[in-house]
Amino acid sequence: MNLWAYVLRRLLYVIPVILGVCFIIFILFNVFSPDPALLLLGKHATASQIVELRRELGLDRPWILQYLDIVKSAFTFDFGRSWSTKQEIFYMIKQGAVPSLTISLPSFVIASTVALSISLLVAYFRGKFIDKAGVFLCVALMSISSLAYILFFQWLLAYKWGMFPIAGFESGFPDFIEYIMLPLIIWLILSLGGDVRFYRTVILDEIYQDYVRTARAKGVGERVILFKHVLKNAMIPIITQIVIQIPFLILGALLLEAFFSIPGLGGMTLSAINSSDFPVIKAMTILSAIAYIVFSVITDVLYTVVDPRVRLS
Repeated sequence: MNLWAYVLRRLLYVIPVILGVCFIIFILFNVFSPDPALLLLGKHATASQIVELRRELGLDRPWILQYLDIVKSAFTFDFGRSWSTKQEIFYMIKQGAVPSLTISLPSFVIASTVALSISLLVAYFRGKFIDKAGVFLCVALMSISSLAYILFFQWLLAYKWGMFPIAGFESGFPDFIEYIMLPLIIWLILSLGGDVRFYRTVILDEIYQDYVRTARAKGVGERVILFKHVLKNAMIPIITQIVIQIPFLILGALLLEAFFSIPGLGGMTLSAINSSDFPVIKAMTILSAIAYIVFSVITDVLYTVVDPRVRLS
């Protein structure tokens, strides 16, 4: 099948999926959640105040109209205004996207590159001390809470040694670099354990395949086998692991942004949750769902790039 025809067909499939996601969001926020008016006004609110606020927020309209509002926002990106700040949500998202992506994009690229490199190294020395030490370290890194890493490195590297700012953010290059270094280090440590274990498993699965034994029997060197044959055939699960993580970068790192006072989307989402700002939470949920769907299509297309045996259908 032609590539563009396949992409167009998959994008058409996105429409009913988005409608379903919007329906789930509507059910969660409009049916099963507590009354937003009561949450905003507090338990001492009078009945007349609740009725007035529900009318002001549009919560007194028929459910079908409220659902169509969610669908409309998913296709137009017009999410209305925040209940807390009264700002346009799309403007808030644009403002928060720069700090979030400034941290998450370089951290993600560096963490993925380092994790894949370490995975190739331990797979090359499989069964030896380097491999065993690497697996042990991965399990140890995964066993410690992310909150513990944040607090420890803030205390040691920022407060005690003064190597980095404890918190804050400055826009523009190169001012932002010193503010993202410590979150980047923490992101790298948090990602390394799970990623290395996954990539190592995928690579070892390929190493024990018949074509590798055949290549060894023909006298092909171990490094050539690992980097030219094994890595190429392991790229499909690796691409899946990497690309599926990309949509969640728009949320930044919730805990990192909160503890480092970074005005990104993660901090904005946490503030919205704490203040029951449902329009902001809905907007971030919709954006995350759409990004996940779109990058799923991109993942399928990339399969054909790394492995010509894969056919789009």
